[in-house]
Parts: sequence; C-alpha cells; structure tokens
Amino acid sequence: MTEREKMLAGLLYDCGDPELLDQWHKAKDLVRDYNRLDSRDLAGKDRILSALLGGRGKNLWITPPFYVDYGCNIFFGDNCEVNLNCVFLGSGRITVGDNALIAPGVQIYTAFHPAHPRDRFGPPREDGSFSFCRTLTAPVRIGDNVWIGGGAILMPGVTIGDNVVIGAGSVVTRDIPSDTIALGNPCRVARENRPADS
Repeated sequence: MTEREKMLAGLLYDCGDPELLDQWHKAKDLVRDYNRLDSRDLAGKDRILSALLGGRGKNLWITPPFYVDYGCNIFFGDNCEVNLNCVFLGSGRITVGDNALIAPGVQIYTAFHPAHPRDRFGPPREDGSFSFCRTLTAPVRIGDNVWIGGGAILMPGVTIGDNVVIGAGSVVTRDIPSDTIALGNPCRVARENRPADS
C-alpha cells in the first residue's frame, strides 16, 4: 500500500513520502499562482482550480487568498462560494455539497497526529536529519445549503448535514445534524433551522 493510499484510507502515513511531497509542492505552486492572479482573470482562475481540485460542480467562486495542502482531495458541488483567507487542509477528503457559503477565515482540517511524540516522529534518525511527523486523516463532509460562519474551524472526521448554519468562530468537533443552527466551542446545536415564513 502506498503512503497516498494509506493517507486516503485514514491509516498512519509518512508525510515525507516523495509522491506526497510532489503533490504538496504542486498544490503550493498552484495556490500561489491563484492568489496572485488579476481579480478579473476568470479564465485563469478556472484553469488553476481545474488543475488544483479533485472535482467541482458549476459556479464555484473562491476569493483569494486561499490555502490548501494537497488540493486534489477537495470536492465541491454546484453554486459554492468560499470567501477570503480560508484554509482547507485536505490530506483526507473534503466534500462540500451544493449551495455552500463559506465565510472568511474558515479552516477545515482532515489531518491529525498521534498524541505521544514517539508515535508522531518514531525513533530519531541516526544522521540527525528532519523526520516528518506521522499523520492520520479523517474526511470532512459538508451537506447542501450550508453556511459556515467566519473563523469557524471544522475538525477531522466531522459531517455537517444539509441546511445547516455554523456560527462564526465555532469549533466543530462532532457531527451536526441537518436543519439546525449550531455554534460555540465546542459547536453545539442551538435550534432548528426553519424558513422565516414557517
């Protein structure tokens, strides 16, 4: 099993693997170019997003700056907007449904590390060289018609149902059911999310 296959399977993997480092560098170069493009260069943005992301529907708008680690494990549905200064650490898969609104400064993490330092780094290298820490992943799933408020953080492994609002500054550590408004640290359901005329 390759390190990439381990990464996507949620198994302990080596971030220093040459294949993964190649993808990491490719993604960093693509987001650098994306973040530097003229704001009106829609064709250039489309070209870079096609090379960067794992998949996307129609009408994706990402306001730079935007930051990723691998890029290729991020998937968007139709009609999604990502505001500026968002960080998507998609070592594991990040799936965003249709009609998503992701406010500024949102961070989505799929990677985490063993708690004990010996498990994170393994034995020291005899030559004293740097050893990348070992990593695990858990996917993040965001349903349809979701609004993630500014500065929210989504932790590895969470699923957010359909028609959900996540309050600004929330830290989402567990699944959030559909048709709810949730907020806080840790993020908890505050009430049902119903149309104003119901």
